Amino acid sequence: MDIIEPAVKIVFIILIILTSVSYLVLVERRVSAFIQNRIGPNRVGPAGLFQPVADIVKLFFKEDIVPKAANKFVHSLAPLISLVVAMTTFAVIPFGNSIHLFGRDIKLMIADVNVGILYILALSSLGVYGITLSGWASNNKYSLLGGLRSSAQMISYELSMGLAIIGVLMIAGTLRLDKIVESQAHGMWYFWRTPISFITFFIASFAETNRLPFDLPEAEPELVGGYHTEYSGMKFGLFFLAEYANMITASAIIVTLYLGGWQIPFVGYLGLPPIAVSLLQIAAFGVKVGIVLLFFIVIRWTIPRFRYDQLMNIGWKVMLPLALVNILITGIALLW
Repeated sequence: MDIIEPAVKIVFIILIILTSVSYLVLVERRVSAFIQNRIGPNRVGPAGLFQPVADIVKLFFKEDIVPKAANKFVHSLAPLISLVVAMTTFAVIPFGNSIHLFGRDIKLMIADVNVGILYILALSSLGVYGITLSGWASNNKYSLLGGLRSSAQMISYELSMGLAIIGVLMIAGTLRLDKIVESQAHGMWYFWRTPISFITFFIASFAETNRLPFDLPEAEPELVGGYHTEYSGMKFGLFFLAEYANMITASAIIVTLYLGGWQIPFVGYLGLPPIAVSLLQIAAFGVKVGIVLLFFIVIRWTIPRFRYDQLMNIGWKVMLPLALVNILITGIALLW
């Protein structure tokens, strides 16, 4: 039973993420069409709902082309690294409190780790290897430049991201993600208690997921396609999958740390049975993640890409000082 429970949770989370990624692509294409006053995908199935299935089939049947001078092993390994890191980060994120099934209370998270924040920071720092190695292994100057840009970008913004989280940890007094969610009960969410931390973390999340206006590793005008220029077929699809899985994970972390996680203010006063409360909490978590994802998508089609010097200036001259100031202000507020 000890093995079956986490196995079921893992399968459930993987299915949810894969399905969400498929339809997140469709949502992005429809939202971008709405913003640009044009018609999005609407031919495959009713309202274009089968378009993600058509995309997957197309990727499966596309030829896998590997450059002759590429390092074939690393070229194949790089997209797997990106995808595995993106998927495993979700393991410590609580998507609900607990649910009573089969005569026992089941915690709604895959791994109850007492240093959940450190686990997330450690894994997110590994994500850069997939992109950097793909750029190097392709033996293409554009891909190499994209990989180098990505490594510099992620290192720069991970520092601000890690420092931004410290404000939350100081208030919550714990590294456990479920306890951080519990400390935000009754609407005491951290996004308004530590707004500087929230804004810094949110901006750093855009850079970590390589989303506009921080998609310098891809930058079509000057790098063709950046680190994945020499990828096709399902290998390209894995990079695509990893990007959207990273978006979902980043949104879930933002919701957990700053938007109350699965908390619904005053739900305890409704007198609902425990099973209904648990299902409502899972639904609330999903809705919050969906709203953050929609914000990710809208920003992509609203703000133009930064220049590389602007990217570095924001990371080192704006975000890093802001994160340090936030730690100072939070410490003074706690002492006072």
